[in-house]
Amino acid sequence: MARLAGVDLPRNKRMEIALTYIYGIGKALSREILKAAEVPLSKRTDELDDNETRRIREVIETRQLKVEGDLRRDVSMNIKRLMDLGCFRGLRHRKSLPVRGQRTHTNARTRKGPRKGQQIKRKTEGTGA
Repeated sequence: MARLAGVDLPRNKRMEIALTYIYGIGKALSREILKAAEVPLSKRTDELDDNETRRIREVIETRQLKVEGDLRRDVSMNIKRLMDLGCFRGLRHRKSLPVRGQRTHTNARTRKGPRKGQQIKRKTEGTGA
């Protein structure tokens, strides 16, 4: 099993797809990495030899790509910075509401959580004359 950037790549998948299991690498970037490492896109993870794995690892390191832990830390620090500034986006993050201008009147259940339910007002007995 191939291990890159602290992630075990899935068995028997094409390398083009398997690299996308690393946080920060999408399909387009995985194609670039494989082209630079001279590994065919259709090659399966089970068929990789140590030399090819080393070349892929070197390409990721030499391009200084932020992947996995470094990228997650940067993203969380950027969100924390927005919240500390008190800008609109930071306030939306603080309240855990959608940040990018989506409507919240009827949607945004993923962000807001399950519905609270409507309170029913009941008549109180014995208050009238």
